Amino acid sequence: MTASPAVLVSMPFLEADRPSIQLGLLKAIAEQHGLPVRTLHLNLDFAVRIGADRYRALAEHRGRQLGDWLFSVAAFGEAAPDPDGKLFTELGAELSYLDDSLPAREWLTTVREHDVPAFLDTVAGELAGSRVVCFSSTFQQNTASFALARLLKERDPDVVTVFGGANFEGEMGLELVRSIECVDFAVLGEGDVAFPRLLGALANDKDPGGIPGVARRAGDEVVATPSEAPHDRLDDLPVPDYDEYFERAARLGLPTGHIALPFESARGCWWGAKHHCTFCGLNGTTMRFRAKSPSRVLGELDRQARRHRTFRFAAVDNILEPGYLKTLVPALAEAGREYRIFYEVKANLTRAQLKLLAQAGVTELQPGLESLSSEVLRLMDKGVRAAQNVNFLRWARYYGIAVAWNILWGFPGEPADEYAAQAAVVPHLVHLQPPTGANRLWLERFSPLFTQPGRFPLRAREPEPSYRHVYPSTVDIRRIAYFFGYEPENELPPEVYAPLADAVSAWSAAWETEPPVLLYRSAPGFLQIYDGRHAGTRGTHTFHDTLAEIYLACVDRPRTAAAVHRELGLAVGVSAVEGAFRRFGERGLMFLDGTLALSLALPATPGR
Repeated sequence: MTASPAVLVSMPFLEADRPSIQLGLLKAIAEQHGLPVRTLHLNLDFAVRIGADRYRALAEHRGRQLGDWLFSVAAFGEAAPDPDGKLFTELGAELSYLDDSLPAREWLTTVREHDVPAFLDTVAGELAGSRVVCFSSTFQQNTASFALARLLKERDPDVVTVFGGANFEGEMGLELVRSIECVDFAVLGEGDVAFPRLLGALANDKDPGGIPGVARRAGDEVVATPSEAPHDRLDDLPVPDYDEYFERAARLGLPTGHIALPFESARGCWWGAKHHCTFCGLNGTTMRFRAKSPSRVLGELDRQARRHRTFRFAAVDNILEPGYLKTLVPALAEAGREYRIFYEVKANLTRAQLKLLAQAGVTELQPGLESLSSEVLRLMDKGVRAAQNVNFLRWARYYGIAVAWNILWGFPGEPADEYAAQAAVVPHLVHLQPPTGANRLWLERFSPLFTQPGRFPLRAREPEPSYRHVYPSTVDIRRIAYFFGYEPENELPPEVYAPLADAVSAWSAAWETEPPVLLYRSAPGFLQIYDGRHAGTRGTHTFHDTLAEIYLACVDRPRTAAAVHRELGLAVGVSAVEGAFRRFGERGLMFLDGTLALSLALPATPGR
C-alpha cells in the first residue's frame, strides 16, 4: 500500500455548523502515531448545495430516516426498497417542517434525483487516488457514506474503506459489515487505540486480523476481535485538529463566527453506571465514566480559543464530572475567561453551583429534566424529584443560563393523573424557560427499555417504520436500527397527554415576546411578590411575618414543612407550615411535590 494519507470523511447528515470531534480527534491521534491523515467534512459541501436551512432541518431531525432515504438509491442501486418515494405517503404532514417556496415532496425528490448524484460525483473526484478512506457514521450518516464508498470502489476497486462511529456499535456494526459490500473494515466502539493500529497495518501491508475491536468479512463470515477496555487516560489524547474544517468552510463561503467548538472533557456517564435512565440509549458499550484533569481541560480550551479565534465551546460529554464543580469550574471563573460554554448536567445542581457555572462562562445547560412529575421521574430512574427540576429552571433563569430540555411521556406503568397534574401546574411555571417540546419518547437501542424486556414489557417492538424504506432486504433491519416503535402494556390513550401538550404550547407562546416574570422583594418580616405571568391577572401579593418567613425559607431549594419549622423556630405547629404551603400553592406561588415545597418567585435584584 502507498504512503498517501488516509482520508477521514464526514458525510451528510452530520450538522454542518461545527466540526466533527470524531474526525478532529482521530486525525490528531493518527498523526501522533506518525500516520498522515486528511479530513474532509463533505457534509459542508452538501449543506451548501441544498441550502443551509433545509440541511439543518434534516440533520436535526431524529427518528425518521429521511436523510438516509435521500441517499438510499445511490447506496444500494436497484436493491433500494423505495425508489418511488412511498415514504412520503407514510410521513404525510410530518414533512411540513421542510416546506418552503418548493413543497417538501417535490424538493426531496429533486435532491435525491439530481443533487445527490452530482454531489457524489464531485466529491468522489476529490478523493481520486486515495488508498484508504475512513467514514465516521452517527445517526443518519450511513447511506451517504455507503453511497460514496460504493462509488469509490466502482472507480477504483483497490480502495480500502474503514467505518466506525456510533452506528457501528455492538451488533449494528457486525450486521453492517456482513451485509454492506463496500464496507471492508469496521472499528467497533472507541477508536483511540484500534484506529491508528489499523491504519498502520494497512499502510505497511500487514494483516490487521489481530487488532482488538476490528471487524471484517472473511468469505461469508464476519470476523471480529474483542475490543480492548475503554481508554482510561484521557489526558494522553491529543487536542482535536479542526484546521481542515475551517479551511473548507472558508472555501465554501460558510460563516464560522457563530460556531461552538466541540470539546471533550469526559466520557461515559457516572449516573448511568449506577442507574441507567430507562429511555437513554447513549453509551451503548462504553458507560464507564472517565474524565480529563481540570488543568488539561482548561489548557485545551485556551489552545483552541487561540488557534481558531473563538470563545464559544460545546462539551460533547454526556454529563458533567461532579468534581469539576470544585476544580475546573472555579478555575474558569477565577481566570476571567470570556468563554461561552455548553454542558450536559444532572438536574440536582444547587443555586450556588449554578451561580458558579454562570461565573465560569457556562451559558447553556442540558440537564435532562424530562418531566415535572416525581412519579414519572422515578419510572425513568432519573434520581431527582420534580421540585429539583423546577428549582434548576428557576436558578438557571436567574443567572442567565439557557436550558435545553423536553417533556417526555410513554413510559410503561405511568399513571394518567400525573399528566393532568403536570398540565395543571404549567401555568404557574411560565416565568421559567419552556421545554423545546412535549412528546412521546423514542425507544432507543441500548436503553434499558430496549435491553430489559422482562422489566419493561412492550408490545410491537419493531424498528422505526422508515428504516424499511432505506435498507434493502439483504440487511437485517432489526440488527442495525437504533430507533424502534413500541406499545407499552396498558398504554394510555392520546387524550391523556393532550392537555399537557397544549399547556406546553401556550408556555412556549408566552416566551415569543418578552418572557413573563414572577419576582419578589423582601425586608425583615415583609415580602412582596410581583406576579406578571399572565395578562389580565398581573398584580402584587404582600405577606408579613410568619407567612413571609415561610415563603423565603423555601426560596433557595425545596423544603419540608418540618425542616422549615425547625429552622424558623416557630411557635405554631408543623401543620400550620403545611397549611401555608397549601395556600401558597393554591395561588401558584409555590410548587408542591409530595412533602416538599418550593417557592417559585425569583429575586427582583439580579445576580446575587
